[in-house]
Amino acid sequence: MDAKITELTLDRAPDAVALCRRALDLPEDAAEADALVDALWIRAGAGRTVVALGTYVGDELVGVLIGSISAQDPRLGHVDLLVVEPDRRRRGAGRALVAEAERRLARLGAAEVLLAGNPPWYAWPGIDVRYTPAVCLALALGYRQDRTAWNMTADLSYDGSPALRTTEPAERRLAGQGVVVRAAEPKDLPALAAFARSTFGGAWDGELAGSVGRDGAGCHLAERDGEILGFAAWGSSRPSWFGPMGTAPAAEGSGIGGVLLRRCLRDQRAAGVDAAQIGWVGPVPFYSGSAGARIERVFFLYRRTL
Repeated sequence: MDAKITELTLDRAPDAVALCRRALDLPEDAAEADALVDALWIRAGAGRTVVALGTYVGDELVGVLIGSISAQDPRLGHVDLLVVEPDRRRRGAGRALVAEAERRLARLGAAEVLLAGNPPWYAWPGIDVRYTPAVCLALALGYRQDRTAWNMTADLSYDGSPALRTTEPAERRLAGQGVVVRAAEPKDLPALAAFARSTFGGAWDGELAGSVGRDGAGCHLAERDGEILGFAAWGSSRPSWFGPMGTAPAAEGSGIGGVLLRRCLRDQRAAGVDAAQIGWVGPVPFYSGSAGARIERVFFLYRRTL
């Protein structure tokens, strides 16, 4: 029976999650399939234009692609998720899904398509190098690698982990300087979003909205006299991922960042996470020193002009 590509409707979300669990080869990705589908399709659809496609053989869903238009630059389209039933790979299913997504994204105004994360809702920064068939597909379709990104892993599986060491002495020292460190509440979100936009730009305000006040997610902040000095969040797109975090330039070197980081990591451990992924890392030495984190996942980011 011939395969057919059509729009993926929300009533097939459970089937999409089940397919991701079967088709995502890395266990840490398969385990969070429900969170990925929710973040990239359902929650992202409230904030940007999403293209959701399914490949069907009869009524069986054998392939899924979720793409989107960048909220920052409408000329950029993204492929956010692509999975194909394992026993149907190497038959052109992935190629056909990407081609259809490109056509639809172009009709929406995209001039380029990126195989890269589209913050604030993204599953990965790009293609994990261990997903070798996906790398081969990108190259076969004419995509060019333009960047490399990496995640770091913080081990939360045992009590003596550097990622879980106490922050109490540092918090007492900060309190002596008038700095309060606490869990963020929904009422803090407008001030946090404004701080993130004005200090760092980008889409971190959207990621904060996905962390503050949600089950399976959280955020901590530091403030002095009502002025936010820094924040750290986790769980926006998936429970095991930490980030974003940021400290005001004037507060750098104060130790606020390490405190906020480890408070979040303790939350993640309490939520049942054994290994936190620090996503799309910039300051590798900071995370290594503050939490004993190590570089583990490496991603290639690709793009193609339509």
